[in-house]
Amino acid sequence: MSRPPTPRAILFDWDGTLVDNWPVIHRALNDTLVRFGHQPWTLVETMERISRSQRDSFPLIFGDDWEEARDHFYRRFTERHLVDLVVLPGAGDMLESLATSGIWIGVVSNKRGDFLRREAAHLRWERFFGRIIGATDAVEDKPSAAPVKLALADTAFGPTPEVWFIGDSATDVETARNAGCTAVLVRQEGGNPMPLPDGLEADLVVDGLRALPGLVRSHRDSI
Repeated sequence: MSRPPTPRAILFDWDGTLVDNWPVIHRALNDTLVRFGHQPWTLVETMERISRSQRDSFPLIFGDDWEEARDHFYRRFTERHLVDLVVLPGAGDMLESLATSGIWIGVVSNKRGDFLRREAAHLRWERFFGRIIGATDAVEDKPSAAPVKLALADTAFGPTPEVWFIGDSATDVETARNAGCTAVLVRQEGGNPMPLPDGLEADLVVDGLRALPGLVRSHRDSI
């Protein structure tokens, strides 16, 4: 595999990459599953099965009741999503380091856009990001390239290998591939346990967020 180019812009996934909101998602989802006659899931099952957006995953789980299930889920999720939001180790310092280096940074997530932007505001992280795109903001959600193109619209950057897409799941790697970006997989302790499927490979793999600024610098210094 050839060495990926130096990033001119970086797009981050959100849940499991920069923050941990999975316990809140898990509780709200299990409450919804039970409410609609399903067995509850383990936390690992939730992390494995809900990396795609709700408008893609809920119809498969809840069938014709998916919109009612969606509304029930969000009522429960809203109760705790800010209170129990946890920043992953090194995330704040890493974002500060990348922002001061002059790299354009954005977010593309499968969390619904209004909740995503509310969480970024709660953390006072809006200053880091040129664009924050969530589920339903674009015509399609990840792994489609549509939200990547929307995030980069009106910037100097197109979806090319000079844009790094950083996430923790197969959906994120697929998104990078579909958009023509460099796929960077970040491995967090206790993070997404689902391995990449056969035939899907990241361009770069990094252990934890604290290593990312050094990885970016190493690519810049090699020019």
